[in-house]
Amino acid sequence: MDFVHLPFQAGAGVAVAFAMGLLLLALNPKDRAGLRNTLLMAFMLALTLFAAVMLHKYGSLRGANVMLAISVFGIGAVIIRLTSSLLFQLLLPRLRLDLPRIVEDLVVTALVAAWLLYWLAGAGLDLKSLLATSAVITAVLAFSMQDTLGNILGGVVLQLDSSLRVGDWVKIDDVSGQVVDVRWRHTAIETRNRETVVIPNGWLVKNRFTVIGSRNDARTRWRRWLWFHIELEANPSRVLQVLEDSVRDSGAPNVLLDPAPSAVLMDVTQGFGRYALRYWLADPRPDDPTDSDVRRNALAALARHDMRLAVVQEERLIIKENERRRAAVQADELARRQAILAEVDLFASFSPDELRSLAEKLVIASFVKGSTITRQGRVAHWLYLIVAGEADVWIEQNGKRTHVATLLTGSVVGEMGMMTGEPRRATVTARSDVECLRLGKSGLESVLRARPDIASEISAVIAARQGQLDEARQSASAAASAGDRSDDVGARIRAFFGLDG
Repeated sequence: MDFVHLPFQAGAGVAVAFAMGLLLLALNPKDRAGLRNTLLMAFMLALTLFAAVMLHKYGSLRGANVMLAISVFGIGAVIIRLTSSLLFQLLLPRLRLDLPRIVEDLVVTALVAAWLLYWLAGAGLDLKSLLATSAVITAVLAFSMQDTLGNILGGVVLQLDSSLRVGDWVKIDDVSGQVVDVRWRHTAIETRNRETVVIPNGWLVKNRFTVIGSRNDARTRWRRWLWFHIELEANPSRVLQVLEDSVRDSGAPNVLLDPAPSAVLMDVTQGFGRYALRYWLADPRPDDPTDSDVRRNALAALARHDMRLAVVQEERLIIKENERRRAAVQADELARRQAILAEVDLFASFSPDELRSLAEKLVIASFVKGSTITRQGRVAHWLYLIVAGEADVWIEQNGKRTHVATLLTGSVVGEMGMMTGEPRRATVTARSDVECLRLGKSGLESVLRARPDIASEISAVIAARQGQLDEARQSASAAASAGDRSDDVGARIRAFFGLDG
């Protein structure tokens, strides 16, 4: 070894390595821990160089040559590593070229190998004879390390053909998560449980995996499938419509309405229809919570339309006291509903018998927070009586939605549609989970036919409410007078129920 120039050159290399390392740490690159380890290696090589100089000074030439050779090669490798960090972690990202980590690893490995060959040639080693004599050793090592080499080549292939990228959401057998790193040997996937699953690259190249979302879309869109078993008595067309509307009206976060949700009847088997509700998810991370929100809204919508899930049912009649108790429970519930109706101004003029007749026709209807109870412009011949929860009233004009009022327990929704058959004049959404009692046109018709004069009393109440809604929709000067409005509403009620004949 040349102890005249090499120590000074190696010392200069150590200084350059420390300067580059400190600069990289100051500029805050991605791999700070790796940089600290590289600087520690440079410090150890500086000590090795110092030991080589001291051994040469005291006459131990062989030891000095070995130490100097180690320090020269090591310092060159350190400089290559720091240069690649400067290029791949600082310069290229600023040029908007964020390459995978494995590319940096490949470049560093190739340069270090080239530096090793150059260093060996400079040390006087015949590379041709070395390559010839090491062919058998290389073959043995390649055979024994075929799995490792397969993983390395697999990582290269995955990156070159872009079949797997950092940031992709993937499903691999029972593992579902986001790709956080692709290294030489493995690909790391972080699940929603904050677990990191390490999968060998060789396995990924040989097997099938699923990348969630289309590479052609600017944003992630993932179609989810939810399954429902519905009794065959339910009209399939109505079931499909109810399921699709439940998604549109749910207001659930991360649910996309473009593409539109769709429901299909997949099969009819074992006495029930098997339905699939498909909707599009914007963010793969909250998949289960979003499924839960959509499923809750769908179940509530099915219950409101008296569409029952197909489940195994078993009834046992043991003693007659059960029948008496069931009758007592039904009587208590009927009395509770009658008392609720008596508190509503719309039915203030009804007699106890008439209220009882209405109470027998009431149906329970539940709504999930954020869902739509009625939508402006739709036609539905029933009203809702809110018995628990709160709801918001909105007016939609010129593509804008304006909040009108908040309905509390005891309020009535949709009375105009039930009494006159007209489309809904406002949209009502559930401010919280809402429990309602629904009354249809047929439930009120028998009472009105028995006592037609009730229509006039009901029309006065509806006219007053219509005036409040008109006041929110337009200025008071443009609204009709209360008396004329009452007569007009009464005429429409009589016509809708056929009371004029």
